[in-house]
Amino acid sequence: MTVSFDILTVGIGGQGMILASNILGEACLIEKRHVKGAETYGMAQRGGSVESHIRIDGLYGPLIAPGNADLLISFDLLEALRYSHYLKAGGRMVVNRRMVLPTSVFTQKLVAPTEDEIIAALKKFDLCLIDADQVATDAGSPLSQNVVMLGAAARSLPLGPGSLLEAVRRLVPRKTIDINVRAFEMGREFGRTC
Repeated sequence: MTVSFDILTVGIGGQGMILASNILGEACLIEKRHVKGAETYGMAQRGGSVESHIRIDGLYGPLIAPGNADLLISFDLLEALRYSHYLKAGGRMVVNRRMVLPTSVFTQKLVAPTEDEIIAALKKFDLCLIDADQVATDAGSPLSQNVVMLGAAARSLPLGPGSLLEAVRRLVPRKTIDINVRAFEMGREFGRTC
């Protein structure tokens, strides 16, 4: 029986999550691996929650059931906490240290957890916490933080880094290839330390 490797990427509209999930899918195609994926956009034009399910080598549908994700890649601290129940026991979590408060916190005068409270709650998982925005800026563009996140997660993926890099080269805009390759490598270097 083939067992899939299940990746859930989560974040907020405008962070480049869909491109990141497409890069993962393209890397699977490069390696001739079976892949299924599904995205949910909701109110994700800017600021809304987005999730992307990617199942590598699976036999069944594209959606990952709660408690079954091998890897959770989160582009936002709050989204990591919101979707942490999808991670299976022993799963890994790669999380951007950034936190964007939803507008409902302000409009409804809600109390949001602090960054420290969220990190404390996430520490029960195998957690790699990265400041992807800063790494992306250092690589040449803050817009490459999605590729930084893939680099940081690379050692946890059942895909070769060469396939991931080739997928980056194929899918990012031509004028940003060098920046995104640098962003991937810098993220990958950070991922080796956590």
